[in-house]
Amino acid sequence: MTEASDRFALFHSRREAQAKEPFGSLALVLTQWIDSEQTVWGIPGTWAPRPDGGKGLLLTAAVSDGITVNDQVVDGSVLISGPGEDASTIRFSETRSGTIIAEDGLYGLRVWDAQSEWVVNYGGIDAYDYNGDWVVTGRWKPNPVGTTLDVDKKLGSSKAEVIPGEIEFTHGEHTVSLVTIGTGKALQIIFADHTNESETYSVGRFLFVVPNPDGTVTMDFNLAVLPPCAFSYNFNCPIPPKQNRLPFAVRAGEKNVMSRDGSLLHH
Repeated sequence: MTEASDRFALFHSRREAQAKEPFGSLALVLTQWIDSEQTVWGIPGTWAPRPDGGKGLLLTAAVSDGITVNDQVVDGSVLISGPGEDASTIRFSETRSGTIIAEDGLYGLRVWDAQSEWVVNYGGIDAYDYNGDWVVTGRWKPNPVGTTLDVDKKLGSSKAEVIPGEIEFTHGEHTVSLVTIGTGKALQIIFADHTNESETYSVGRFLFVVPNPDGTVTMDFNLAVLPPCAFSYNFNCPIPPKQNRLPFAVRAGEKNVMSRDGSLLHH
């Protein structure tokens, strides 16, 4: 094996291990947005927006519900902080935990189960063998500051994302330009190609890149990864913008999440 293929093998093994961690993608069993006082399916107590306007939620529960927040049993109403460094620790049982998410000023509850049916049935991530031909150099084309694009999501709705620039590259007879998403150093490419449906996950895949100082971008498609929604139906993943639907097959990177019996875990 080459040094590059050794690095790829390590990357892949870490990806397979991370997926089944207690807060890995396979463990997410529920996502519910809280816009008023309400119950959450399968979870005790009532949940509501925080009355003090703070980030997070208000939980009301009885001792018999067995919920702990920051290791304290909830008896009455408690303010739950999150997301962020000061996020509260929420536990429902030995295997089930909760986290708070936020989007456009609305807060929601995510429930994670370290022994979810997907964790139990997980057989690994099927991926193509390493192929050095899919380490591609593109040209970085920055956009004007503040450029955005509405990116659709799998379960409906869309979100305006910052588009810092595009990456132009040539494959065979095709010259394409991929839009990137992000505000930090590492940028995200959400792409689809001709392997979707037949060989790889139908929604598409992600690739993360960092532009080089010389105005180029190295894209190692061997490091293309499946989106979280390939592991759990409770993620609402972005889908590839029209411009990022490549007119050729990219036979590199992750393909699908597999069950222990060798079948697809999700379609």
